[in-house]
Amino acid sequence: MSTFQAPKGTYDLTPPRSAKFLAVREAISSPLKNSGYGYIETPGFEDVALFARGVGESTDIVSKEMYAFETKGGDKLALRPEGTASVLRAALEANLHKAGNLPVKLWYSGSYYRYERPQAGRYRHFSQVGAEAIGTEDPALDAELIILADQAYRSLGLTQFRILLNSLGDKECRPVYREALQTFLRDLDLDEETRRRIEINPLRVLDDKRADVQKQLTGAPMLRDFLCDACKAYHEEVRDLLTAAGVAFDDDEKLVRGLDYYTRTTFEFVHDGLGSQSAVGGGGRYDGLSEMIGGPALPSVGWALGVDRTVLALEAEGIELDIPASTSVYAVPLGEEARRVLFGLVTELRKAGVATDFAFGGRGLKGAMKSANRSGARYTVVAGERDLAEGDVQLKDMESGEQEAVAVGDLVAVIQAKLA
Repeated sequence: MSTFQAPKGTYDLTPPRSAKFLAVREAISSPLKNSGYGYIETPGFEDVALFARGVGESTDIVSKEMYAFETKGGDKLALRPEGTASVLRAALEANLHKAGNLPVKLWYSGSYYRYERPQAGRYRHFSQVGAEAIGTEDPALDAELIILADQAYRSLGLTQFRILLNSLGDKECRPVYREALQTFLRDLDLDEETRRRIEINPLRVLDDKRADVQKQLTGAPMLRDFLCDACKAYHEEVRDLLTAAGVAFDDDEKLVRGLDYYTRTTFEFVHDGLGSQSAVGGGGRYDGLSEMIGGPALPSVGWALGVDRTVLALEAEGIELDIPASTSVYAVPLGEEARRVLFGLVTELRKAGVATDFAFGGRGLKGAMKSANRSGARYTVVAGERDLAEGDVQLKDMESGEQEAVAVGDLVAVIQAKLA
């Protein structure tokens, strides 16, 4: 037993479960790669001010959950609690928006950090795959991203998820709603912190999960009644495009999401098998974020899907992914000469693109064959002094149990043909 353990609220990914996480990341990113999204990677930490401005100082993420620290040089940094602000910062810094091809379509995958109370489905270190389309205001772009996420989840076999959809309005109509909501909220019996939030971002109060707060919100003014004609038309087109694509969704007039930068389209993917932590991903349009962090006006939309939460959703539905064995061939040498020859053949097979492993450590035949079986390899190559004297190795099919002698010089070609 090691002296050290993973920090509270974090986890290690180890085989064989790690293969499931890799498969989920690939399934989520695959539709993006097929739709013009290029890969981007950003640092694990950024200037604290990036998140304070972009995510919002009134959010729990910034005020309570962010891992912030000061470097020896006096820089104030934070481990990234989400991906959008970092990706937009990187895109602006690299002038991707000036290349003449808008929207700039990017996808990313990585770990994020929030100091939260650990519970099932909520970690202090978690993994996401995200996508951002930067620089274009188009309801078809909002619909595209929702459709691609739906496609990713369905490719994994998930069926018990729902898409919640709402519009948060824009800079024209939201201020009017904000004032009406503030007037309503100020008359409620709320704690001081929540009252402070009313003045900074009252929409966040609607997102409060406490039952005593939700009970008081009955009768609160609804944003749908304040949307301007342009926002109504925009939202209707998003809805129509999703419906035409066969993507079902539920209108959720209270859906706010936990970040300040969202405008107009906002959406969330929830899974009914995950209990209180039912959200598996979400996103929306953030037309003003670029200006918030010092960039030009770049209307944008994006989402992030939780890899951890998606794995939990798969387990809740009892879905076993068809993950191919990581090893196709396992080589078992019997004796020093066989060890030298087979190690050379293993190298040749790997160069030929065949996933191959080797019985290291000089184990006997019985122990080595157990390892071969555990590896999941389809074929095992066994060689002893007698086989090599005749210029052969023994090739065993681990499924059928059939075994045949194959000339050393023909082994790579024979295995390639069998695996084709």
